[in-house]
Amino acid sequence: MTPNQKTISEAFIGARQAGAGLRDYPGQLPATLADAYAIQDQSISRWPDRVDGWKIGLVPPEFRGPVGAERLVGPIFANLIRDHAIGQVHDMPVFADGFAAVEAEFIFVLGKPVPVGTKITPELTRDVAGRLHVGVEIASSPFPGINDLGPICVVTDFGNNFGLIVGPEIADWQSRSWADLPARVVISGEEVGATTAAALPGGPIGALEFILRLMQERGIALDAGSHISTGAVTGVHQAKVGDTSRVSFGEFGEIELSLSAVRSDWLGLTAGHRAAAHPIGS
Repeated sequence: MTPNQKTISEAFIGARQAGAGLRDYPGQLPATLADAYAIQDQSISRWPDRVDGWKIGLVPPEFRGPVGAERLVGPIFANLIRDHAIGQVHDMPVFADGFAAVEAEFIFVLGKPVPVGTKITPELTRDVAGRLHVGVEIASSPFPGINDLGPICVVTDFGNNFGLIVGPEIADWQSRSWADLPARVVISGEEVGATTAAALPGGPIGALEFILRLMQERGIALDAGSHISTGAVTGVHQAKVGDTSRVSFGEFGEIELSLSAVRSDWLGLTAGHRAAAHPIGS
């Protein structure tokens, strides 16, 4: 780790733990995604919670050539994952002085472990995929310009994740067309996005294969039960404290939530939220 990488990691960890904002990017933006993932690995090792899943994000087209990637990933910590009950309205904290967004997601819960050294193929991907759920990712960062600076910036701050709501399971997903899995996002009464799972390149299973390959490159094993959030299918919908949202998936259910300002003592309040979560190790 270079001094610049350590500075970036420490600044994001400190701001997240305090529920505070960062007006400026805390250092010199790394030159490559590899450098950014090194910062992410360092931050994960210092975070007081275990990783129970990973989010996938699409890299905007204008950045794909410069960074050499179509997708990126970030960790989802156990105490930021919430299970959904029918009729429940979730209070989802975000960084009031940073960035916040609501994202409709299709989420795999891996049925088998994927140790380091596994040869990843499309067949292997379907074999380990396990269950598929609908859900919502809360993207939030202390730094309000996180998406403006692009994917390298996003990777350095845990992939811009700050919560995952795991909704109903999609039964027999293997026999369904991705075009038959709808998603619609309404924020404070206004529809901001509507599409189907087919909008993701390769569908959710294509996103899963991508992360399995990337984790092999990074030397990170995935346990059975790991949550893999496959991408913001209707887009990244920026929101603010006080906004409400309804994310609908047709016959597969809907999830309602409201955004509140994260408290400075939030880590203590969430400790043990998912005591049965499975750690993911490398």
